[in-house]
Amino acid sequence: MTVSSGSPGWYLRRLSRMGPREVGGRVGDAVRRRRWRSARPDVPSVRGARFTAVLPAGAIAAVPPDAAKRLVAEADRLMAGRGGYFGVDRDDLADPDWCHDPKTGRRAPWGYAFDVPYRSEDAVGDIKQIWELSRHQYLTVLAAAYAITGDERYAERVAEHLRSWWTANAPLRGVHWVSGIELGIRLLSWVWIRRLLDGWPGAAGLFEGNPVALRQIWHHQRWLAAFPSRGSSANNHVIAEAAGQFAAACAFGWFPSSARWRADALRSLERHLRSNTFGSGLNRELATEYHGLVLELGLAAVAEADAAGVPVPASVRLVLLRMTDALAAVVDNRLRPPRQGDADDGHGLVVDGAGTDRWASLLATGDAVFGRLAWWPEVTGADVRTPLLAALIEPTGLSVVRPASRPAHFADAGLTILRGPGGIWCRCDGGPHGFLSIAAHAHADALSVEVRHDGVDVLADPGTYCYHGQPEWRRYFRSTLGHNTLQLDGADQSVSGGPFLWTRHARSRVLLAEPSDEKVARWCAEHDGYRPSVHRRRVELTAASGELRVVDEVRGPRRALRLAFHLGPAIAADLEGNRAVLTWTRDGEDRSAVLDLPGQLSWQAHRGESDPPLGWYSAGFGRKERSVTLVGTGSTDGAQRFTTVLGFHGQGEASG
Repeated sequence: MTVSSGSPGWYLRRLSRMGPREVGGRVGDAVRRRRWRSARPDVPSVRGARFTAVLPAGAIAAVPPDAAKRLVAEADRLMAGRGGYFGVDRDDLADPDWCHDPKTGRRAPWGYAFDVPYRSEDAVGDIKQIWELSRHQYLTVLAAAYAITGDERYAERVAEHLRSWWTANAPLRGVHWVSGIELGIRLLSWVWIRRLLDGWPGAAGLFEGNPVALRQIWHHQRWLAAFPSRGSSANNHVIAEAAGQFAAACAFGWFPSSARWRADALRSLERHLRSNTFGSGLNRELATEYHGLVLELGLAAVAEADAAGVPVPASVRLVLLRMTDALAAVVDNRLRPPRQGDADDGHGLVVDGAGTDRWASLLATGDAVFGRLAWWPEVTGADVRTPLLAALIEPTGLSVVRPASRPAHFADAGLTILRGPGGIWCRCDGGPHGFLSIAAHAHADALSVEVRHDGVDVLADPGTYCYHGQPEWRRYFRSTLGHNTLQLDGADQSVSGGPFLWTRHARSRVLLAEPSDEKVARWCAEHDGYRPSVHRRRVELTAASGELRVVDEVRGPRRALRLAFHLGPAIAADLEGNRAVLTWTRDGEDRSAVLDLPGQLSWQAHRGESDPPLGWYSAGFGRKERSVTLVGTGSTDGAQRFTTVLGFHGQGEASG
């Protein structure tokens, strides 16, 4: 059962996942919030402030023409007032209402920030829609367009919108002062806006010469110093808070507290980058998009440190290096990483136009900063962010042994990649349920598989779709039935206590991982989420034929069973009995496969059903489309095995 966040039941469940130290810290936060309600501290006076963290000469000239063209096209679209967030197209960006949600038509209430019921869509609207624009990453795009073209229209629009935002969102008033991740990312955007506008005559007057800007920057940093994410919430949020605080304290180091804020933020960043990352380099949340977000934030923070001449512990760079190598290892032949766990389209730093490949961009930056290894996949295309970050980050020799060949099994994360001919790529999930006691961004997906052919989702992870406001859809997209795995008695493997809270975690263990066998790659794992029953799954990929065999075994008492296989949106399926013929087109070429399903089960195809949800695919946050889900129903009886075989035809010559 999913309990809405903010209900009494949710608070009790949330409290049960905290330790004494976290409870004490949150009590202190509550006292501080009460005291801050009436406190109106004066911003320390700032004299002779100068911005020195500018781009080195030649950085803008190093931006590839194709990337610059995409950026300017995006900037022109924004100048015309057009944009889109989470499946909602907007035409009001020329003069935005900072508290309006275009999706629901609601407007967030005004008042003391910590009184705003931001989790309630009825009271506030879709909070993600409201917050996203105020990360000001669309303004970094406009500022980058100014830096590349010298056209002052872009700079003037940025200044107009910043002044509007600062006027409409006084410190501690309104919905934009509620969440630390929003403040941290916004500060990082402001640093880059100031940097990219440096050649504009009005830049100094907009920032260091502007008392309103100084007040906003100081209050953002004071807030972050006072209310860091704690304990069971110390996931990607605390990385964003620390990175934004550190970046601002480096680039805007004009205040008496700047040195302390900088030192504290760097300590937090170093500590939490390590705690959020497995030794293998994968993010501990086991949610791929948050791997990308944390890597972007970490690289941006190191760039600020090097621009300001602030020493950074080698451990920070080592974590970012391991994260980059891990990303290079897990992507498919089209540079797409796994679709695992939550994904909300969040970015740390945006200076690129539409159509820029996020993962190719990160690998290009990794190449520029750390150097690519021989086994890394080739990166095609170009982006704006890589040359800008590379111009700021100082090359540093790191004493670390990097993988000599492409890793395929990440034991600490329980993630294994099997690869076959024609770009066959299979992710097998035998890892922890999630990160920290609440596992906020985990899905109930133990032992799920995700299979692609030349970058096309065949057996797909359906994605995330939403966070707040639509509990039935949130429940479906992170459910066991919403993944390519096995469900018993209509229940999830792990127990949910709310949209970002799991109160009991299924425990998985990998029994066998032989992903590099030249003839047959093998993987086997089991989990205890259905105690006393045990679900064990074995996957085998035959190198010569590309045939994928999945064998499920349930040991324990007789129970109702459902086995689901979610097809990607490009896949058409013709199901007869227990055989499904799959067809799709890739680059103008017809492709096909045959899926032979366990004969002991009764199979049915579902597509785009809403009551209850079944047969959907979410390509990005706020977006969903109909797709086919094949569900087999039956029951277990002792140690029964259910065998599924996927055979591909017309594999082509794509490299895996």
